[in-house]
Amino acid sequence: MTAAGSAPSPIDLHSHSTASDGTDSPTELVARAQRRGLRTLALTDHDSTEGLTAAIDAGRRLGVTVVPGVELSTDGDVGELHMLGYFIDPTQKSFRETLRRLRDGRSRRAERIVEQLNEAGVPVALLDVQRLAAGGAVGRAHVARVLVADGRAASLDEAFSRYLVPGRPGYVPRPRLSPTEAIQLIHAAGGAAVLAHPRSVANLEAELATLRAAALDGLEAYYAAYSVEEQAALAEIARRACLLTTGGSDFHGVGEREGSELGAVRLPTDVVDRLAAAASRWVR
Repeated sequence: MTAAGSAPSPIDLHSHSTASDGTDSPTELVARAQRRGLRTLALTDHDSTEGLTAAIDAGRRLGVTVVPGVELSTDGDVGELHMLGYFIDPTQKSFRETLRRLRDGRSRRAERIVEQLNEAGVPVALLDVQRLAAGGAVGRAHVARVLVADGRAASLDEAFSRYLVPGRPGYVPRPRLSPTEAIQLIHAAGGAAVLAHPRSVANLEAELATLRAAALDGLEAYYAAYSVEEQAALAEIARRACLLTTGGSDFHGVGEREGSELGAVRLPTDVVDRLAAAASRWVR
């Protein structure tokens, strides 16, 4: 993590915009990165690439290289895994069609979450959730923000823990890809596939053996929420598994998550070039 008072890292490979569950539009996000002194930013919205064109255009104007990315939600044998894709071609047909299906599933899920909360005596207006999503991919974070705004929770973390996780009244599972399907989808779009925030994965090294067999390219070792010691341990796991290391802030908006401002984590200087080289193997 970036030490208090130190300059931000010039590279951040994990961020979200209003095209999924971030609070900044793609253009605003890139402008924020430019003000923070970043030279390279990956936009990795959840199950959506709708913000990439605007972000890349803004990057060209502001001198920030925008890496086209995505974050796919998957269900594996050990639970939920998130897969980051870098240097993807969002126009690739199967990729585009799968994302459309996932976004449709998110919309249906949001409707059911609101229904269940209302049935449980927690009034939430679907229109408020949809207004926050502003046409982007709807996620639980939008419901959580409405719950906070309505005084049903003091923070996003509390909104999730009280209402939106398994066993709570607003939890609704949704269809997801398998991790292998996500890797294959990213590769089909000419991108490099990286396992996101890996400390959330049970039996990580055993799971990596399965993911490596599916041609996983990298591991997000340098994650802003992890200590320097945790990052070093994950980098060593990646080295032993012959995987690239990446990282980023997982920025969703100012004040959304403590310590997750853009550029909050230091990355190796060659990380972008190594990712681009890995992605080039999958370009057809």
